[in-house]
Amino acid sequence: MAAGDRKTFSKQLVALLAGATLLSYSGSIPEVFAQENPAIQKLQPKVQEGQKLVLSANELVYNKDQQIVSVTGGVQINYAGYKLVAQRVEYNQKTGRMMALGNIEMISPDGNRMYSDKLDVTDDFANGFVNALRIETADNTRIVAESGERVGGTQMILNRGVYTACLPCAENPEKPPFWQVKAERVIQNGEKHTIRLEKARFELLGTPIAYIPWIEVPDNTVKRKSGFLFPTMSTSQNLGFGLSIPYYYVFSPSMDATVTGTGYTEQGFLLDGEFRQRFENGTHTLRMAGINQLNPENFTSDTSDQRENRGMIASQAEFKINPRWTFGWDVMYQSDNNFSRTYNLKDYNQTTHTNQIYLTGLGKRNYFDLRSFYFDVQDADPTSEAEKQQAIVYPTMDYHYVAPQPLAGGELSLDVNLTNISRTHDSFFDNPLGDDRFSLKGQTARLGGELEWKRTFVTPAGVLITPLLAARGDAFSLNVDDPNSISGTSVYNGDFDNGDAATRGMLTAGLEVRYPFLITTSNSSHVIEPIAQVYARPDEPLAGALPNEDAQSFVFDATNLFDRDKFSGYDRIEGGTRANIGFQYTGTFDSGYKLHGIFGQSFQLAGDNSFASPDLVNAGAESGLETSRSDYVGLGGIETPQGLALAASYRLDEKDLSFRRGDFTAGFQNDTFQSQLIYTHITKQPDYGLLEDADELQTKASVKFKDYWSIFGGIAWDLNNDVIARKSIGLSYEDECTIFTIAYTDKRDLSDESASDWTIGAKLTFRTLGDINVGNFDDPDKKIYNN
Repeated sequence: MAAGDRKTFSKQLVALLAGATLLSYSGSIPEVFAQENPAIQKLQPKVQEGQKLVLSANELVYNKDQQIVSVTGGVQINYAGYKLVAQRVEYNQKTGRMMALGNIEMISPDGNRMYSDKLDVTDDFANGFVNALRIETADNTRIVAESGERVGGTQMILNRGVYTACLPCAENPEKPPFWQVKAERVIQNGEKHTIRLEKARFELLGTPIAYIPWIEVPDNTVKRKSGFLFPTMSTSQNLGFGLSIPYYYVFSPSMDATVTGTGYTEQGFLLDGEFRQRFENGTHTLRMAGINQLNPENFTSDTSDQRENRGMIASQAEFKINPRWTFGWDVMYQSDNNFSRTYNLKDYNQTTHTNQIYLTGLGKRNYFDLRSFYFDVQDADPTSEAEKQQAIVYPTMDYHYVAPQPLAGGELSLDVNLTNISRTHDSFFDNPLGDDRFSLKGQTARLGGELEWKRTFVTPAGVLITPLLAARGDAFSLNVDDPNSISGTSVYNGDFDNGDAATRGMLTAGLEVRYPFLITTSNSSHVIEPIAQVYARPDEPLAGALPNEDAQSFVFDATNLFDRDKFSGYDRIEGGTRANIGFQYTGTFDSGYKLHGIFGQSFQLAGDNSFASPDLVNAGAESGLETSRSDYVGLGGIETPQGLALAASYRLDEKDLSFRRGDFTAGFQNDTFQSQLIYTHITKQPDYGLLEDADELQTKASVKFKDYWSIFGGIAWDLNNDVIARKSIGLSYEDECTIFTIAYTDKRDLSDESASDWTIGAKLTFRTLGDINVGNFDDPDKKIYNN
């Protein structure tokens, strides 16, 4: 063969590879069901210049008279990651057609494999034919067709096509897969970017269960296309059976909407619409839903769920002003205070929905956050009393700054907070066993700032010594009710400040010493770090004299043992001289065991103890810090290579070591069994509103039986009241192509105002095709976590 002919033949072999690729991969049956399936895409050969072609064959022949170049006998072609194996490959220079024959196998660089008996394609790839086509993709999906044809460079036609994501049975390959899609013809139109299935049917275990004369959907090059989406179903106690049919509509490349109609057998027709728009610097979503209830009397009497006409409107948005600044909002308005929760509207079905508008900025050494809040309590109380008692925040601002240059070798930082809060209703808890608790009607504004300097020294022995200095100041504007004026029976024992304004300040000098040391053995390593802290400061100014809005949630445990100020917010300041002493430990073993733990205690050395001072909400009362020597706090855990994990967090009384508060978690996981058990205990805190001990046991487990089946379930048990707060049980099947789960859940609503006490949910997932949902399947007991 002449040198020029070899060069021409090499080019044609490359063209053959590309043509085979285009011919065999351009049509993808699963695109009928999944418009954006990344695993099955139109494959375009991407070949860099300078790639070498390696050809191996028993014989290479050039028929000069017929102008046919052919290679025969164990042909193997490797080029740019593509591999082609065939018995014979030939190129007809007269007709411009290339052909591969006999046990053809082609592997593309992404791992997809194409098998065929005969491949015939023109050198411009406009027309071609493939016989007995079989495609196996890298993600274990399979396409089979009796024949395939490429016409006019724009259409790909598969005859008698079959698609499945299930692996063939190893013992009986001829056995039908669990599910498959068959069609007489599959036509991909490259100009319209559509795929048309003619006489298509869906088979389950070899039995047809659905038939469609024809259907045309966008191919994978189309990102979005208007049309109906998969329907979902639901069932619940007061709503009945529901069928939801969503319709997706594309207005433009940056604007679309989904309108969902749901019919409930008990309550009628619910219309739910969501409009989405994308801008150059952000997105906006508008949501509206409404219903005219047919049987409002199904709900608990004297609740807001018994309204006849119900609805909501909501808006979410976020915009990037520049790379550092972000502006957004999340707001909802509804006809009553439980509509979104009753009808389980996604993103709006929380017990409390937080409406907010915000502006945030993030720099290399500073952070800014400005937000306003309104708390929408969804509890079906027709008077919305709980919601009216919530504070309205407009706004709260946080700013944090770290100086770029060291000051006296240490780090200087600044924190600023501005909070403006109003409340339209007084709220109080008349405590028969302790001090009453108050949330006051009116308006409170506070501006505060704190400077902190700290520097860490490392001694030659490895001791870490960190001195600290801090200065804080706050200014208040007050216009709230006197706690002793809102009820004739409630009495506040603190010295409440009835003035219109107040100021306070706090200076702190602190010293922290840590001495981490490493112990190693032949099969393990251990790090033990004793820690001691001392913070000297004056007594807390105006303790108990000011409203407490953001420092109410206080739990003393090992995680905040070494905090300088243990209060959770700015409304309270920890005062007096305090020492924190303890240690933390981490151990690892070559056998796979891991240990960790923290243990310590806090001491009030001088001055008034802030946690023993009066407070409108009794923050700090019976917390374990109200005495001069605190309760002992600690946590610990162990992880084993066998799959067992144990963890505990606890607070022990400083006098008799009685168990005051904590939790214990045990988890286990292997190939067939997963479980988790959580026990939580809180000793009664009458001054904080907890009049009885609280003990709860939560457990969940999943057991796998046979090859693909598992059963799961869980309970939440209120031990003190001997009440099952939540119980569920379910069954699941999962193989490589199909997941089916059905679960029953029964939850006890403490307010007895839930739209549904029990639910049944089911979910059927066909890999690469989509999901079919029945009910709200969000069972926490289906997921097992090892802590």
